[in-house]
Amino acid sequence: MDHFSSIIGQSPELDSLIRSAKIAASTDVTILIKGETGTGKEVLATAIQKGSPRASKKFVTINCAALPEGLIESELFGHKKGAFTGATANSQGLFKAADGGTLFLDEINSLPLAVQGKLLRFLDSGECLPVGETTAYKVDVRVIAATNSDLSEQIKAGEFRQDLYYRLNVVPIELPPLAKRSEDIEHLVKHFLKHFADLHAIKPPQFSKPALKVLKAYKWPGNIRELRNLCERLSILLSGRMIEVENLPSEFRNPTTNNSKTTGFILPDTGLQLDTLEADLINQALSRTKGNRSQSAKLLGLSRDTLLYRMQKHGFTAG
Repeated sequence: MDHFSSIIGQSPELDSLIRSAKIAASTDVTILIKGETGTGKEVLATAIQKGSPRASKKFVTINCAALPEGLIESELFGHKKGAFTGATANSQGLFKAADGGTLFLDEINSLPLAVQGKLLRFLDSGECLPVGETTAYKVDVRVIAATNSDLSEQIKAGEFRQDLYYRLNVVPIELPPLAKRSEDIEHLVKHFLKHFADLHAIKPPQFSKPALKVLKAYKWPGNIRELRNLCERLSILLSGRMIEVENLPSEFRNPTTNNSKTTGFILPDTGLQLDTLEADLINQALSRTKGNRSQSAKLLGLSRDTLLYRMQKHGFTAG
């Protein structure tokens, strides 16, 4: 059974990412999933857990940004009765609850500095110290963490411990934003339309080719979550119909304010040949770097695998 089938798409970036995730999943190594909000970090963490030796054990998740700073330490490590106002009974905490299994720490970038030190202690020794206790306990828990911000910038700002970052970043996996996976949008749309048709017992709509073209050109600030929400809305409002460009929200039909200003590029009124432009840019990058594929990929804002895929598509000779 492929536990990673929940991650929809066939882009080279995604294929490479899934290969790495499958290898890491088979071990007990600590994993740090990076990516913008809405890119599917929890979906990936769940797939990793299901593909791991701990698949039959508990999978406990917590969003570190969802709890007040004063409660997150107790939530993670537990507390002793009377340790603070409102602590009317002993609490085991999520590490204890996940013993033998996996703990997913989402938005680890929001973890308070004081709690970061206790997490580092666990990663180093397997020990947890409940609030109000003087004796630590040991648990066997695999940690998967996720961040939607640049932790290196938080380290520079004194908001995140560098030593903890190194302990979490053993195997980093970075999910690309949806705007960089435009070839996956059609696969995701088909998946979501079928899902919502089954969920709501309705006939799924279809996107016309012009409407799909608009979706692929959109910047997707909310990433996959935004696409999912759009598909659910249109599935309900336009059940069984063909979705045309005019059926899309205004931000898709009039993208000037959210697209042109951020890219600095304005589409000529006469249009252009995108394949020809892409091939020309690849050729310029290769010429500038004297054929260095890795440097060329960096210049174009692509992964090396994606560059090689697009070179093959445009008939560039290997060399």
